[in-house]
Amino acid sequence: MASLTAVKDILKDADDRMHKAVEAVHHELIKIRTGKATTALLDAVKVDYYGTMMPLAQVASLSTPDIHLIAVTPWEKAMIPVIEKAILGANLGLNPSNDGTVVRVPIPPLSGERRRDLVKLVKKFGEEGKVAIRNIRRDANEHLKRAEKEEHLSEDERKKGETDVQKNTDRFIKDVDKILELKEKEIMEL
Repeated sequence: MASLTAVKDILKDADDRMHKAVEAVHHELIKIRTGKATTALLDAVKVDYYGTMMPLAQVASLSTPDIHLIAVTPWEKAMIPVIEKAILGANLGLNPSNDGTVVRVPIPPLSGERRRDLVKLVKKFGEEGKVAIRNIRRDANEHLKRAEKEEHLSEDERKKGETDVQKNTDRFIKDVDKILELKEKEIMEL
């Protein structure tokens, strides 16, 4: 019975780690600009709020009034120049402007060449995610082999565990492929 628990623990750990790898790919792809305004583009921007670095979303309201504009409305008007400076300093290729109450961040359309470059970048992140998933599969299979030697796990139990690990690997790689396909479609949309 202990051997089945060990197999379940190994499978659960691999599943959790593979899920995190997919989430990491998704998180990286959100940061890639597609020519459409999304508040996620500013997630990485930190603002100096009276000596403390804070995420932009904690000192202002973010919205997208149209597909080519992000509007940043600070809770305090004194934060407007600080917010503009933080957005410029984040090296996102964005040029904010303000009208005294709102910081507007126009999202310029992407050129065809830039779109192709972004698709290459998306594929790179996807491949890195798939490699991470395959490495987790390898680790899980090594744990199963070690469990077979140390805990007297039967060969059949190990092989069934390896089959389950492969099924999870295939499922998570398919998830990464779906995420990549959606992001590529989004980038190439005019």
